[in-house]
Amino acid sequence: MPAADPEAALKRNAISEVKKIYAELAAMPIERSCTLRTECCQFRLTGKTPHLTRGEALIAARALRATGRKAQPSRPDGACPMLDPFTSRCLIYENRPFGCRTHFCAAAGGPYARKDVVHLIHRLQEIDERLGGDGAASPIEDAVASALQACQ
Repeated sequence: MPAADPEAALKRNAISEVKKIYAELAAMPIERSCTLRTECCQFRLTGKTPHLTRGEALIAARALRATGRKAQPSRPDGACPMLDPFTSRCLIYENRPFGCRTHFCAAAGGPYARKDVVHLIHRLQEIDERLGGDGAASPIEDAVASALQACQ
């Protein structure tokens, strides 16, 4: 029987842990009502871009690959690369990053208060460090591109 790949096991574990964090966030008693208006996905217009840790980027890259894509779509209009230009829907909505889940959209209830989610942010940073990062997050375009490249 071949030896287990420690790097693959580390990534699987990280993905599982990040998904648990997403589930904990969803269970929080904070009123949210995303109407999928996608205003928050217009990075050039809002001046705000979600930043992903390495664990989040792995999930986003896998979700993007599950759509049949091998690379991020290009968005010269400054919108999120995960926003389908034809349907105006997120390609990875069920696996969207923490920043997209706690976004700043006033129509959905505004941003989460940092004090309410800081414990989850710290856990995401710890996972990032275990994956060789420094705990800091990268812009979604860069983070997903790196994760896609690492998964080849």
